[in-house]
Amino acid sequence: MIIAYTCLFYIIQPLIWLRLIWRSRKAPDYRKRWLERYGFCQGKVKPHGILVHCVSVGETIAAIPLIKQLQKRYPQLPITVTTMTPTGSKQVIKSFGDSVSHVYLPYDLPGATKRFLNILQPKIVIIMETELWPNLITILYKRKIPLIIANARLSERSARGYARLRKTMQRLLIKITHIAVQNQDDGQRFINLGLPKSHLTITGSIKFDINLNECQQQAIAKLKSQWQTQRPIWIAASTHYGEDDIIIMAHQMLLKKYPDLLLILVPRHPERFINVEKRINDYGLTYQLRSEHLIPTPQTQVILGDTMGELMILYGLADIVFVGGSMVERGGHNPLEPALHHLPIIMGQYTYNFKIICQQLIDAKGLWITESTQQSLADKIDKLLTDKQLRQSMGDNSFAVLKQNQGALQRLLNVIDNTISSIGVKHQ
Repeated sequence: MIIAYTCLFYIIQPLIWLRLIWRSRKAPDYRKRWLERYGFCQGKVKPHGILVHCVSVGETIAAIPLIKQLQKRYPQLPITVTTMTPTGSKQVIKSFGDSVSHVYLPYDLPGATKRFLNILQPKIVIIMETELWPNLITILYKRKIPLIIANARLSERSARGYARLRKTMQRLLIKITHIAVQNQDDGQRFINLGLPKSHLTITGSIKFDINLNECQQQAIAKLKSQWQTQRPIWIAASTHYGEDDIIIMAHQMLLKKYPDLLLILVPRHPERFINVEKRINDYGLTYQLRSEHLIPTPQTQVILGDTMGELMILYGLADIVFVGGSMVERGGHNPLEPALHHLPIIMGQYTYNFKIICQQLIDAKGLWITESTQQSLADKIDKLLTDKQLRQSMGDNSFAVLKQNQGALQRLLNVIDNTISSIGVKHQ
């Protein structure tokens, strides 16, 4: 089965190149650094250390506390962080500068993977969430390089898909040194697919283990001082195609009752900034670009968040949040980041990426679910705008869920420490 997978992967390489070129129309970085995608990274990485792989921005942000702890515990080991997307790449550079090495993880082809590992020669590989690359897993196993899947999750839908290849999955899973899962249900799905119980630890989600660093706190305070606004503000974060029009129309409805209401609209992907700006303009709303770093005027109705890495700061300015990717079938984005700011949270009906976390927030009365219509969204924003006590209560409830579930990072570090100590390396 792996041979068939590999042959197919080789065959579709021209299609992958075309896809990169297509995406580069709006995000030029997709046409750069192609050699890294085939394992050519000589001189860009430091060997004999720790490799941490994060697919894109979300996984990179979640991994920041882990990577910083690894830097403290194993200062003698260089760390390389890989991603698959330019936005993830930018997040790594923004968060760590030159304190880590960074390249793209090569495609899961035997030649590219071997070339990459020959250069890097890692002592341990940590993959964030659930990136199961058969050739990478097999080659690491043959070279006796420990592999940990960290903060892993496995949805019912993904498990059903993998179950069709049960024997292949079983042969693959036994080659993974350890899987640290977010919850009991995910762990049981891995076991059902053939993962030995001794290779599994339930750590919880490290996405709960977030805090505002000093720079973020200072940036929030600076913006509040500059803006000096008493206007109500709501933020629509990490939005996808199909959501922006609903959000803008809901904002138009709300402006009739709250003429001083300000919307901060932050699309998920940078290549969509121009299109979303056009939609705001088409609806006749007055707006500013966050990248211009202007102070909102009383006439400004929308701030378009067209910068990278500022979402946690912009949350600090808001009274209410809608978390995107949830009114369309994208599974939703991380609701815990606004929970850190004591914000009442609204999401759409598609929250399967954070199913258990969202249910915890719903049960605690910190999260409301909206239908995918401007009327439903506007009604919920309206209810929160008119009831300050309700806003505060929901915000406190969402924060309480966050604090009550922290500790996963330490449990994950215990798994990593045990694995690294088994190869003769001690932490400080």
